[in-house]
Amino acid sequence: MTQRVDMWFDSVCPWAWMTSRWLLEVEKVRDVEVTFHVMSLSVLNEGRDLPESYRQLMTEALPLARVALAVQREHPDKLREYYTAIGTLLHPGGAERTDETVATALEQAGLPAERVEAGHTDAEDAELAASHHEGMDPVGDEVGTPVVHLNGMALFGPVISPAPKGEQAGDLFDGFAKLTAYEGFFEAKRTRTVGPIFD
Repeated sequence: MTQRVDMWFDSVCPWAWMTSRWLLEVEKVRDVEVTFHVMSLSVLNEGRDLPESYRQLMTEALPLARVALAVQREHPDKLREYYTAIGTLLHPGGAERTDETVATALEQAGLPAERVEAGHTDAEDAELAASHHEGMDPVGDEVGTPVVHLNGMALFGPVISPAPKGEQAGDLFDGFAKLTAYEGFFEAKRTRTVGPIFD
């Protein structure tokens, strides 16, 4: 039976990007169907006392989350393709978080580049918050992205680098699925010793 996996992402987060690449690899080696959803680090951190550099990141992240939401709402079948395009530009590609980058990603996903304008209106921010909370509320407010829902449970993570491939990706998924299946499991962590390794 196909296992449904739902992952919430903010386009600017490199760790979410790594997890998403792992999940797409898992689809190749396990009977798994991955669906992506939009969360917002800006929504998550609203009202928090943040360092100036992180506040700047939140300012740059919000338009990208709004555009991803517009894709999720208007072209849900294209969200995976759009996330792959914007993530590839931002993370391995090192592109700036600008309208030009977003427009390029939209075009690469076969979407109208003018939807970049969705990033500069708050008209759908209530819907953005709703999408965010759908993914994030089950894990609480002490974590960010990635968040994965599986087996009726939700967990932050896994935070991985680099993203495993082939059967190694499947093995990690098997273990992660076992953790999520146990209702009493809450946390496992160790200090990160590497940054995101894009390969």
